[in-house]
Amino acid sequence: MTDTQYVAPTTVDEAVSAYAAGGDTARILAGGTDLLVQMGAGMIRPGLIVDIKKIDELNSVTETADGGFVVGAAVAGAVLAEHPTFGKVWPGVLEGLNLIGSTQVQGRASAGGNLCNGSPAGDAVPAMVAADAIVTIQGPKGRREMAVADFPTGPGRTSLEAGEILISFTLPPRPAGSSDAYLRMIPRTEMDIAVVGVGVSLTMENGTCTAARVGLGAVAPTVLLVEDAANALIGSTLDDAALDTAAAACSAACNPIDDKRGTIAYRTKVAGVLLKRSANIAADRAKGV
Repeated sequence: MTDTQYVAPTTVDEAVSAYAAGGDTARILAGGTDLLVQMGAGMIRPGLIVDIKKIDELNSVTETADGGFVVGAAVAGAVLAEHPTFGKVWPGVLEGLNLIGSTQVQGRASAGGNLCNGSPAGDAVPAMVAADAIVTIQGPKGRREMAVADFPTGPGRTSLEAGEILISFTLPPRPAGSSDAYLRMIPRTEMDIAVVGVGVSLTMENGTCTAARVGLGAVAPTVLLVEDAANALIGSTLDDAALDTAAAACSAACNPIDDKRGTIAYRTKVAGVLLKRSANIAADRAKGV
């Protein structure tokens, strides 16, 4: 059995070159909150570890001229929480990321790692889907972009091709009266995997919802963009009828599994409940309440 090799490139081009050359046994190290656990448990033995923590582009947060944000894929949740404006513009995205693990884990865990892990229950993902975030990817064939909603392809699977590395997330600028929220249901009070997770991003104008997106996690093989739920909110004052319709759309979109943490019926019901709660929180934030 060969020893694991380790490299710490300082540019994206160097990282892509090394990662592609490493083949199927190469692994990316960002926070390491999944990789190191898997290695310690003997689940994997990488032939090569490519540490991306020394690459500025993957570890920076940039506010664009139009009010959007570009967040490096390796930026830790705790670092993003300290940014002076990000949490004010995208509080739901931040709260999703900062529900991952313990305080110590949040000092290392990144949205990029959470997304690349491919878990349908990843807490950072539903709010990113609701935010209409775009990921930038680079590999041997160059750079490309795609919506976060299209990135996961199944449990533990993503759209990354051989040798490709996730570089950054781009979050769009927000119109006035906009905000978001993320809520999850877990069996314990802390440090558990979501049974259901719902992210809602919306815009309120004169008491009426003029735009909305809904991301739904842990109830299907991938995180879902639930357009029917968003459409039920748009044009409404978030009255009971609109919320009921949106909640029903979330429940109808569910395709969950039965396991020891939650039944199909329970997950389906909770999806609707969390939609109502997260939509109200997002609306209150949008109104400055």
